[in-house]
Amino acid sequence: MTTHIDTRSVSDFTEYAYLNYAMYVIMDRALPHIADGLKPVQRRIVYAMSELGLRHTAKPKKSARTVGDVLGKYHPHGDIACYEAMVLMAQPFSYRYPLITGQGNWGSPDDPKSFAAMRYTEAKMSQYANTLLTELEQGTVDWQDNFDGSLTEPVTLPARLPNILLNGTTGIAVGMATDIPPHNLNEVVKACIRLLKNPDLSVKQLTQTILAPDLPTTAEIITPKDELVAMYETGRGSYKMRATYHIDPKQKNLVVIDALPYQVSGNKIIEQIAKLMNDKKLPWVVDANDESDNANPCRIVIELKKGKLEIDKIMGHLFANTDLETSFRVNMNMIGVNGKPEVKNLKTILSEWLSVRRGVVIRRLNHRLDKIDKRLHILAGLLIAYLNIDEVIRIIREEDDPKLELMNRYGLSDIQADAILDIKLRQLAKLEEIELNAERDRLEAERAVIAEQLANPDALTALLIDELTADAKEHGDARRSPVVERDEATSLKATELISAEPVTVVISQAGWIRLAKGHSTDPSEMNYRAGDGYLTHALGKSTERLILLDNTGRSYGLDTVNLPSARGQGDPITSLLNLASGSKIEQLLFGTPHNIIMASSTGYGFVNSINNLDTAQKAGKASINLGDGTLLPVAVMDASDTLVAVSVSNGNLLIFPLDELPQLAKGKGNKLVNLKGDETITAIASLSADDSLVITAGKRTLTLKPNDIANYTGKRATRGAALPKGFGKVSQMTKLIKDSE
Repeated sequence: MTTHIDTRSVSDFTEYAYLNYAMYVIMDRALPHIADGLKPVQRRIVYAMSELGLRHTAKPKKSARTVGDVLGKYHPHGDIACYEAMVLMAQPFSYRYPLITGQGNWGSPDDPKSFAAMRYTEAKMSQYANTLLTELEQGTVDWQDNFDGSLTEPVTLPARLPNILLNGTTGIAVGMATDIPPHNLNEVVKACIRLLKNPDLSVKQLTQTILAPDLPTTAEIITPKDELVAMYETGRGSYKMRATYHIDPKQKNLVVIDALPYQVSGNKIIEQIAKLMNDKKLPWVVDANDESDNANPCRIVIELKKGKLEIDKIMGHLFANTDLETSFRVNMNMIGVNGKPEVKNLKTILSEWLSVRRGVVIRRLNHRLDKIDKRLHILAGLLIAYLNIDEVIRIIREEDDPKLELMNRYGLSDIQADAILDIKLRQLAKLEEIELNAERDRLEAERAVIAEQLANPDALTALLIDELTADAKEHGDARRSPVVERDEATSLKATELISAEPVTVVISQAGWIRLAKGHSTDPSEMNYRAGDGYLTHALGKSTERLILLDNTGRSYGLDTVNLPSARGQGDPITSLLNLASGSKIEQLLFGTPHNIIMASSTGYGFVNSINNLDTAQKAGKASINLGDGTLLPVAVMDASDTLVAVSVSNGNLLIFPLDELPQLAKGKGNKLVNLKGDETITAIASLSADDSLVITAGKRTLTLKPNDIANYTGKRATRGAALPKGFGKVSQMTKLIKDSE
């Protein structure tokens, strides 16, 4: 005896094996069938429950009983995975139209997987599940052997409604996935009826009835209409859901969120808001709490700071930065009537399902017609017997083979003769003949109706419409997820939602920063830590950005709402910025849209804009190349300024036209004055031709009036002219505007 050995390369074998596995996952695990909208495990759970008699009117049984039947008879896989699939079909916050009614702990919206073990929970089918099963035993679907060939199971269930759209599904196969959102039953049924009446309707026309997905939450769908239409036309796309909220009527600073997007956890929202608060990106929020309970399944309370705040803009900021607004992918991939997986558009789904439904109804009618014909055949025999009742009784009593005699005497069939012989004595009354005639007439009338429906496509279509309408009346409900148009959510800067108030920002010599309200505070009189003291300050508004400059020429930006109050001694600036080793903040400015002059002590400078100094980077950005010099106090310019004044450590002053300086975003700039030896620039200022210039050297001041300016005017990069004796070391120059003299 010889044994045949199949030899093949490892690559061929692995390719073949993986292909088989992939096809199995696609066809028998991950993707739903268009006929009933169920994956195999879901279908087997529903069928096993029907076999156990767990209809919606029955008493529920332990979930472990159902899972055991499913695994033992139809689905030899993991019990936990099977139970999770069962739980999903019972959760009203996961399924739009649950197929199972559960008793016990079946999870919560905050934690859908917090359900109790299967030995603790009980379940039966929901009333909606009847739409999948009522026609099962009426010859409507094909059957197949179970995994060991000992039983049969339905290939699909005869769904009376397009469950594929009503409950949707998600799944990941090999090389493909599916994400079908749930929809409203009434809308889908109306669309089916419209399509039955007019098969030429376009997807866009159908979306006038099916507005959008309908999730088991009252959160809003905010996707624009044209994007929803495109999603339904291609079978792919996405839609956005946004939480709904209202303002507490008693406390105007409390915002109450009363609905979250689909499958978004309230606990996660609280965590996200807390993180934004810790990161100081939510300065107008005081606290957030989840107050959900049985009476209020979703109630998240956000406490805002008291005062005039634009709540809608604050919520828009939260929508942009948390899962209060969530996008959901749509990929309507399913196994079609041809048995192949395919992404289908809305019209294709409805058309294919209606063709499946039409086929199911035709099979049901033929099955019923066959039963009617068999019963009419028996009734015809019984009526013959009643017309000849005395002779029939005699034959039964006296003949050796009464069945054969009846068949020969009255031309009866085998089935009719058996029916006569099975009559009980109490059925021989005259009343029975009347009832038989009535039954025959009723069945013949029903047969005529069925025959008309099978022969006339319009009559069959009318039947489909009537049945869909009846099912919608029994199981339909109002849309839960409203479709609304909303502005796009955007993140806001902290300064956008606070009132513009005067503030004073102070920084100490050791680098501690704080903010005082108003401009009347004297920074030098503030309390400082031992060994620390006043360095500099800036006056501005709370809505303006604070610009900080360090000794290396880097600039930084901060929102004033993030600064500690001056009632304390402040926070180290290093807690807000990432300063390089050896760097120290030396100057403060407020980000008003002004031009400035930046200069180094080595004699170079340029015109810049305060806006160019701002940055969101904690490490700042390079603003001026100082070389071996130091950064001079920045000169803030007015629009009327046309001159630049530069003082030199040798006592000279040079004033030259502003237009001789370049305007740069960063860099070294051009030479301002001609320096010799170890000379440096000590101060810089800008002014107009009508302004006076106040020069400070120690405790002495000198005011140069417009007529005196000409004595020091020259070209850029020249030496200028010497100031009077005693002004050799100028520490500050400020312009004195003519109107303020």
